[in-house]
Amino acid sequence: MSYLIGIDIGTTGAKTLLIDGSGRVLESATVEYPLYTPRPLWAEQDPEDWWQATVESIQQVLARSGVAADEIAGLGLTGQMHGMVLLDAEGQVLRRCIMWNDQRTGAECEWIMRTVGRERFLDLTLNPSLPGFTAPKIIWTREHEPEVYARVAKVLLPKDYIRYRLTGVYATEVSDASGTVLLNVSRREWSREVLEALDIPYEWMPECYESPEVTGHITPEVAALTGLRAGLPVVGGGGDQAAGGVGNGVVAPGLVSATLGTSGVLFAYTDAPRRDPEGRLHTFCHAVPDKWHVMGVTLAAGGSFRWFRDALGQMETHVGLLSGVDPYQILTAEAAEAPVGCEGLIYLPYLSGERTPYPDPNARGTFFGLTLRHDKRHMIRAVLEGVAYSLRDSLELFREIGVPIEQVRASGGGARSPMWRQILADVFGTELVTINITEGAPYGAALLAGVGAGVYASVPEACEQAIRIENRIEPIAENQARYDDYYPVYRSLYPALKPAFDAVTDIE
Repeated sequence: MSYLIGIDIGTTGAKTLLIDGSGRVLESATVEYPLYTPRPLWAEQDPEDWWQATVESIQQVLARSGVAADEIAGLGLTGQMHGMVLLDAEGQVLRRCIMWNDQRTGAECEWIMRTVGRERFLDLTLNPSLPGFTAPKIIWTREHEPEVYARVAKVLLPKDYIRYRLTGVYATEVSDASGTVLLNVSRREWSREVLEALDIPYEWMPECYESPEVTGHITPEVAALTGLRAGLPVVGGGGDQAAGGVGNGVVAPGLVSATLGTSGVLFAYTDAPRRDPEGRLHTFCHAVPDKWHVMGVTLAAGGSFRWFRDALGQMETHVGLLSGVDPYQILTAEAAEAPVGCEGLIYLPYLSGERTPYPDPNARGTFFGLTLRHDKRHMIRAVLEGVAYSLRDSLELFREIGVPIEQVRASGGGARSPMWRQILADVFGTELVTINITEGAPYGAALLAGVGAGVYASVPEACEQAIRIENRIEPIAENQARYDDYYPVYRSLYPALKPAFDAVTDIE
């Protein structure tokens, strides 16, 4: 039997996952590393930390699994998107990586859109330039660290730095490259026009592959260090969202994934590039060759529920500790006692600002409609419903641009709640399912490795062999009708409150 490895360079740690050819997960290991915040709203990591964690996680997986190195057919990479790793001509890291959640580049984003021209930029990249993306970080370095910029020879994304360390090859793939806003997303190649307009040398960009393509092979030095075999093929892999799409089986028209982690991500497969004219959605290349995906983000999805638990759920947390019951279970049981729609109480989940459909760092979390009838049960349920409304915002944008929606696949910590899954099905008005796989991005990276190594004929075939639906939830017609009445009210609140959000920010 052939075995496959997926490696995820995440925000908190490196995870190595081992599966067999049938898709069964055999072993995994995660090694954490630090996050640096040298200034408020800045976020950086040391690529050397990623490398040491990757080596250790590989060693742990191989040791615990007992799988022989020569039985492993391929390795795939995934990880946090949008980060900037700068290397000199000798391949040495010039500074710590500026990460996806770093907010220092607002002025650079405006300059990029102005320099290229907003409409032309959107035509080429299909996305606006946002502070988290890679291109504005390169411009920031030019403006603020010219001594570093003068030594740059290559720009890599986080997982692609690990690829370089594993194989000695400078390479990336189209899904992750889409998040640099330097890729012509429709043509699936670096945009010479954008690079020239921004005065970024084309030679700095690594060769760009499709996600299942072999990009390099494990070097003898790395083999001796990790226990992997020399010559093991390493495929392109994917950015964490595209690889997660593969890991959720979202590789055919009509399929959408809803991931409820700290943030909430709605992700849909498309046969052709589709752009929201107003740039509210992300449109990136998919990890499926010659296919694309659209994506919307709620910044505080599970994060809203966690905030409520920490700020107002001390009693439930205490009871949970004494009884051994997850406090979230206790909270959702209380929420179930409140009626659908919470008798007019509506929650806006903008605790960290918002991304989709309002890219607004000034947006604030809000409870609207409180009356004397409302109690804690209503507030808990309103949080769950408010996150669902926010994700529906992305779903409605999908519909606006013609993306078919037949089934939503729920994953992430929040999706473990049957009640929250039912709310999502009712708010979305679609069938909601869960699948047998919970590993997401590293699992998708392993499947992509299998395609590149010839274990599977294609990405859809890999998903068909490995992924099964385990649970189906249909919307309850009465609940759906109720939410359809409240959703327009929810939609009206942000535009009405936007001036107040800005005013409060100015005061602070």
